[in-house]
Amino acid sequence: MRVAVVTFDGFNELDSFIASALINRCRADGLEAFVTTPTPVVTSMSGVRVSGQRPMEFVTEAEVVLIGSGVRTRDVVADDRLVSRLRLDPARQLIGAQCSGALVLARLGLLAGMPACTDNKSRPFVEARGVTVLDAPFHAEGNIATAGGCLASQYLATWVITRTLGEAAARDVLDYVAPVGENRETVDRALRAVRRDAVAPR
Repeated sequence: MRVAVVTFDGFNELDSFIASALINRCRADGLEAFVTTPTPVVTSMSGVRVSGQRPMEFVTEAEVVLIGSGVRTRDVVADDRLVSRLRLDPARQLIGAQCSGALVLARLGLLAGMPACTDNKSRPFVEARGVTVLDAPFHAEGNIATAGGCLASQYLATWVITRTLGEAAARDVLDYVAPVGENRETVDRALRAVRRDAVAPR
C-alpha cells in the first residue's frame, strides 16, 4: 500500500518526516510512504529544502493520504487551484491530518459532523470552520483521522500501520524507535491513543 505524505511549502519537519519514517519501516511488508509535494521542491518552516518524491496528483492513486501541517496552511486552503488538486475519497482511502492539516480536511468537507484534533495555534482557525476541536492528541472515525501536537505524528503513523498491517506490526515499529528503557511505555501509549478507533486490516 502506498502512502502520500502531503507536504506543502512552510511545512513542519516533525509532521512529514516522523510519519514517513515510521511507516517506511514497514516497506518489507508492502507499506511505503512518499513525501508528496505540489512543486518539485518545498521549503520547511526552518528553511530545509526537500525534493518531493511524488507530485501532488499521487494523492488520487495512494491508498493512504496524510496531510502535514506548516506555517502556510491557511494560504493553502485559500488557494482554490491547489485545493482542487487534492481529490480524496474516504470510501477507499485512509485519510489523516496533522495539526493545521485539519484545516485542509475541513476545507475539503471531510470533517462534516466530526470532531478533530489540532495544535493550539491552529485551533481557532479550525473552530472558525465549524469543527469541534478535542483536547486530545488523536481522533479517528472510520477512514478519517486527525492528530494534534507535533509529536502526535507518531499516533497518526501508528493508526496507518494498525489499519493496514495490524497492531503487531505497529508494536514492532514503535518498540524499535522508542527511547531506550521506555519501550513498553512508548508502545502502550501510542496503541492506547489509537486503539479505540483502529480496526483490523482491510
